[in-house]
Amino acid sequence: MKNTVTLITGGGRSGKSRYALELTASRGSKVFIATAEDFDDEMADRIHRHRRERGDAFATIEEPLRLAEALAHVPPKTEVAVIDCITVWLGNLMHHLHVDKNHCEPVEQFLSVLASPPCDVVIVTNEVGLGLIPGDALSRAYRDLAGSVNQKLAAAADAVFLMVSGIPLKIK
Repeated sequence: MKNTVTLITGGGRSGKSRYALELTASRGSKVFIATAEDFDDEMADRIHRHRRERGDAFATIEEPLRLAEALAHVPPKTEVAVIDCITVWLGNLMHHLHVDKNHCEPVEQFLSVLASPPCDVVIVTNEVGLGLIPGDALSRAYRDLAGSVNQKLAAAADAVFLMVSGIPLKIK
């Protein structure tokens, strides 16, 4: 049986991470691949809250850049991996590796691993294109990259959920 890919998207604080944990609650061996870096006190607090929410039910892999490698090398017998989140990862790639929507090898590598994942995968991402048009070039480039990657992930996914006010809407 083929391992499945589920994409959960939505706005900030819409319940995406909580829903990912709910979807995987009954699973056995679980891995949480965290992409955030604690570069300031607020982000450190967010990371701490997320760790507390998932408790010790998951083995945690912290990987801000090499997401394809992290997923490809989850421990044997892992049933499901939750990746949280793609948009933070993309910001890391733009900051550290200066990627853009026209040249983003790490995204292509990640999509390649998703074509035949080592376990079921639940991916969390933000829908960033529903608001105002960003006022500066860097923010527009980020929005464009995130939109492009989210489209590719949705195409590759077996199921896609849009979170609205804590309510999951299955759109694929």
